[in-house]
Amino acid sequence: MEIRKRKNADGDGDGGATVNSGDDRIPSSASSKSGRVTRSTRRIFLLCLAFRVVNALLIQTYFNPDEHWQSLEVAHRTVFGYGYLTWEWKRGIRSYLHPMLFAFLYKVLHLTGLDTPYVMSKAPRVMQSLFSALGDLYLYKLSDALYGENVATWSLFCQLANWFMFFCMNRTFSNCLETVLTIMGLYYWPCIRDPSKDYPVNRKWGLVIAALACAIRPTSAIIWLYVGTLELFLTPNKFKFVVLEVIPIGSLVLGFTCLLDRMMYGSWVIVPLNFLKFNFLSSGGDYYGTHPWHWYFSQGFLVMLFTFTPLSIAGIIKSKDKKLSALVLWVLTVYSLLGHKEFRFVLPVLPIALIFSGYALAQIEASVSSLSSITTKKQVSRKKHIVKWSPKLILSVLFLLVTNVPMALYMSLFHQRGTEDAMNYLSEEAYKGRVKSILFLMPCHSTPYYSTLHSNIPMLFLDCTPSEEKGKLDESDRFMMDPLGFVTELAGNWSEPPSHIVMFASEERKLRDFIIQHSFREARTFDFNSNVKRFFHAHFKVDRDLQSSVVVYANNIEG
Repeated sequence: MEIRKRKNADGDGDGGATVNSGDDRIPSSASSKSGRVTRSTRRIFLLCLAFRVVNALLIQTYFNPDEHWQSLEVAHRTVFGYGYLTWEWKRGIRSYLHPMLFAFLYKVLHLTGLDTPYVMSKAPRVMQSLFSALGDLYLYKLSDALYGENVATWSLFCQLANWFMFFCMNRTFSNCLETVLTIMGLYYWPCIRDPSKDYPVNRKWGLVIAALACAIRPTSAIIWLYVGTLELFLTPNKFKFVVLEVIPIGSLVLGFTCLLDRMMYGSWVIVPLNFLKFNFLSSGGDYYGTHPWHWYFSQGFLVMLFTFTPLSIAGIIKSKDKKLSALVLWVLTVYSLLGHKEFRFVLPVLPIALIFSGYALAQIEASVSSLSSITTKKQVSRKKHIVKWSPKLILSVLFLLVTNVPMALYMSLFHQRGTEDAMNYLSEEAYKGRVKSILFLMPCHSTPYYSTLHSNIPMLFLDCTPSEEKGKLDESDRFMMDPLGFVTELAGNWSEPPSHIVMFASEERKLRDFIIQHSFREARTFDFNSNVKRFFHAHFKVDRDLQSSVVVYANNIEG
C-alpha cells in the first residue's frame, strides 16, 4: 500500500493521505502506530473526562441567567410540562436545538425515577462535562496536528489550568457547546493546517460541525465566515467547495433545525434571521447594558486569559501562525462593534489563545531539552531523550497554577453561590411538601427557576422583558428604585400571600417593616417548623450594591 500526500485541499482526506493500492492490508508498523495513537487518545479523553466531572461537581455558584433560563428551563418545560419561557422564546430568537440535549437527559431521569432534587441540580453540568472533555481532547488533537505532541501536551495543561475555563466551561450555556464545536470544527478544516504536515482531514465533517455551531448560536457565523473565506481563498476547486459542500450541508442542517423549531414553536420560525434582526440590526442586546468598544481588548478577554496573557502573546509571536492569531483578532474586533458585551461571547476563541500559551511553554522546555540532548549525545543508546525543566519553566508553571487555581476555586465555590444554595434548599423543602408558593423580590432572573425547584408550585419573579416604549421601566427596575413602594402595591393584588419570599440582604433592610406586617419570619436556626435560612452570596459587589447574602422568609401562617 502506498501512502502519499495530496497537493490540493478538496474533499475528504484533504491535505492528508490517500491510498493507492488494491491491497487493503496496513503494514504492521503503521497499524501499531495507529493503535498507539488510539490508546493515547482514549487515555487523554478519560483523563479529561474525570477532571471535568470533578470540575462540574465543584461548581456551586451562579454566573449568568442564561445558564438556567435559556437551556435548562426550556428543557424542563418540554419534558415535565412546566417551566418558564422568557421573552426571547416568544419572539423566536432562540432555537430549541441546544435545550433538546438537556431535555433528553431530563427524560432519562424521569423514566428511571432519578429526578430527585440533588440529581436534577447536578446532572446537567455533569452532562456538560462530557462535552467539555470532548473539547479538551480536540484541543489536544488540533495542537498536535499544528505544532506537534509537545505543544499539544502543554496546550492541554493550559486549557485545564485556566481559571475561566474551569469556572465556565461546564455550565450549560450555548456558548460552551459552541466552544466545543469550534475546536472540533477547526481540527477538520484544511485551511487551518500546515499543508506540509501529513495529517488526515475531512472538510465535510468540518462543515457539518460549523453548521451545527451556527444553528445552536447564530453568532458563531462570525468565526466560520472567517474560516470559510480562508478556505475559499486557498482551495483550488472553489466550485466543489461552495456548490457541492457548503450549500448542501448548510441547507440540510438549517432545514433540520427549522423543522425542529417548527415542531416546538408550532409555526415556522427562522431563528437565525430573528436573532440577526434583534441583536445586530436593532441593537436589542443593548437593553441589558453596554460597554466601551475596547472592552474585550482592555478588560474582558484579558480577564479570561488572566496570567496566561503574556504566554499567549509570546506564542503568537514565536509560532508565526497568522491564520489562528488573525481568527482571534477577527472575533474580538467584530464583537467589539456590538454595544452589549459579555465574557462568554468570546469564549470560543479562548482555547485558541491557550494553544498559543502552550506553544510558548513548549518553546521554553525545548530550549533546555535541546541543550540536554547535545550534552548527552554519547548516552543515546540508553536514553533517547532527557527532559530537564529549567528554573524558568518551573517558575512559569508554578506561577500559572498559583494564580489560576485559587481564582478558579473561589469563583466556582464561593462567589455568588447564595442564589443557587437558596433554590437547592427550596427544592428540597418543596419535595417534602413544605413550600406552597414563592415570590422573588430581587432583580429578574437572579436565581435558577423550575429546572432546579422541580415542583409545580406557583412562583413569581420581577419581569424585565424589554419594552417597546423607550424609557419605560420594567418591574425589576421599579423594584430596585423603590422596593417598599413597589412591594406594597404588589401586595394589594394578593388573593393570598406567598408561603416564601426570597430576597437579597441589601433589600431586606428596606423591607423590614413590610415583612413583619405581613407575618413573614426568618429562622436563623434549623428546625422543622421554620426551616428557612440565610445563605452567603458574595464578598464584594459585581454590578449592583453588595449582595452579601440571600434571605428566605416564610409566612407565619404556614407554620
